[in-house]
Amino acid sequence: MHNETWDAIVIGGGSGGLSAALMLVRARRRVLVVDTGAPRNRFAAHMHGVLGRDGWSPLDLLATGRTEIERYGGVVTPAEVVAVAHADSGFDVALGTGEHHRARRLLIATGLRDELPDIAGLAELWGTGAFVCPYCDGWEVLDRRIAVLATGPMSPHQAQLLRQWSPDVTYFTNGAELPDDAVAELTARGIVIERRAVAGVSTDADGRLSGIRLADGDTTAIDVIFLHPRVVPNDALLRSLGADTVPGHGGAPWIEVDETGRTSVIGVWAVGNVVNPSASVPVASGAGNIAGATINADLIEEEIQAALAASEAAALTPRS
Repeated sequence: MHNETWDAIVIGGGSGGLSAALMLVRARRRVLVVDTGAPRNRFAAHMHGVLGRDGWSPLDLLATGRTEIERYGGVVTPAEVVAVAHADSGFDVALGTGEHHRARRLLIATGLRDELPDIAGLAELWGTGAFVCPYCDGWEVLDRRIAVLATGPMSPHQAQLLRQWSPDVTYFTNGAELPDDAVAELTARGIVIERRAVAGVSTDADGRLSGIRLADGDTTAIDVIFLHPRVVPNDALLRSLGADTVPGHGGAPWIEVDETGRTSVIGVWAVGNVVNPSASVPVASGAGNIAGATINADLIEEEIQAALAASEAAALTPRS
């Protein structure tokens, strides 16, 4: 069953997708936003470094955005997109509900998922006692006991960043090798290096992080953990359409987009963490803003060509 045809369907209702949708509905486009309601930052109670919205709940920001889009006539529906395919001059979008919608243009903003190291108790603290971004959460842990868990080549840099917020930073190598120059740099700024393997995390009676348990049975008292999880883009829909990839984060293939979010697939854009693992809320919002305007311009160009073709056909039609 094909329910409706839209100028654009936005798949993913995070800050990037909603920002694009807002631009399009304000341009009088018929827009459908399809979202599962599970943004990457849903584990965080507050977001920071977002001008004018510092300290807001990320979920409140998205709820406000949905209301703004609906005020202009856009439609936001809670559902999962299970497949997308080329159809006629646009795309067929199949929802998990069984509905099918047609779109002249697609914008995919399905984000990514964070894969945490297999350390007992860590996943339960994600977003409350364990974080990734010093700029997002560093101020909130000023002068606390900060642990940085080594997960990749950028981990020493993460520890150096966090030294900006606290003099009490411990770098847990978790048994990984640490180059001599990194050792010298960490030590020079008073960052403690703990080389023993990590077995798990400890919490207090209220469930708050209290320490890191080591494999030999010792526990190091800490207040907060920072680490770089493995990031995996939710790009299955883009790949199913045949979008080109380029080497990206960690050398893995990521979907290639231009400065407007346009992919190699005609009529398809992508913004936010699905194509940029470093995109924070304001970065994703900005990318969505640009993509929405570009999609509208692309639709206008198509409409110009259609109008010209109709005009030329009318001129060639014999008059009775």
